[in-house]
Amino acid sequence: MKSKRGFYPYAVWMAIFVIVPLGMILYYSFTNAGGSFTFDNFIRIFTSKKPDYMGILLTSLRIALISTLICLVLAYPFAYIMSRMTEKRQRTMNLLIMLPMWMNFLLRIYAWMMLLEENGLINRLFGLIGFGPIQMINTEGAVIIGMVYNFLPFMVLPIYSVMAKIEQNLIEASQDLGGNMLQTFRRVILPLSLPGVITGITMVFVPAASTFVISQSLGNMMMIGDTIEMFFVGTSQNFNIGSALSLILMVIILISMAIMNHFDKDEDGGNLI
Repeated sequence: MKSKRGFYPYAVWMAIFVIVPLGMILYYSFTNAGGSFTFDNFIRIFTSKKPDYMGILLTSLRIALISTLICLVLAYPFAYIMSRMTEKRQRTMNLLIMLPMWMNFLLRIYAWMMLLEENGLINRLFGLIGFGPIQMINTEGAVIIGMVYNFLPFMVLPIYSVMAKIEQNLIEASQDLGGNMLQTFRRVILPLSLPGVITGITMVFVPAASTFVISQSLGNMMMIGDTIEMFFVGTSQNFNIGSALSLILMVIILISMAIMNHFDKDEDGGNLI
């Protein structure tokens, strides 16, 4: 009985903040301004050329994928090195990773704007060695840099938390059985760390695909998150188109998560060894 009573607050919370918003998105997606059922919102999204909604969506997914891959390449070796440190150093490294996250998100973006602008610190350093100035701000590369900087901790921490549980004697056993570094990585470390990799990819790709502040500030470009925001709070307010775009993005993200979960059937990665 107590467990059922304890469930009610969570059920109410889910209904108010998850089910009701999703229901509103579905309603506006399939209705017009007069409240009549229609598919015109989706037809407009898939056929419109000015603006090219599908082009914006594909660009957003491409940038999100690039940012996710860069985060993975940077985070994986760092997480492994960190997991092999002493407990005291691991706690220190955890603190250093989380420290930037304690600052306001917009403040971190503005800091990168100052670093990347034409007269910013990076271009000044390039000037000292005879380069530049290089156009960095208002480029796609600047958006990727901003995403990698802000979302990298979400890749490092899940991978680290899994790698920290890998016993050193498993690695030593592989080496004792004649496995070289590459074989040990492929047959022991990678399979056991795969759940953390999948979690990290999901935690980075989802916010990167839907972000709307980084692209505006660093790239002066429209991504799908910016477009959705425009329809809800901008001058071109249109809840129906905005909801339809949100639904399409939600479906794509859910499909991506389902694909990733397909490779994570076993929590411990044991089925891959």
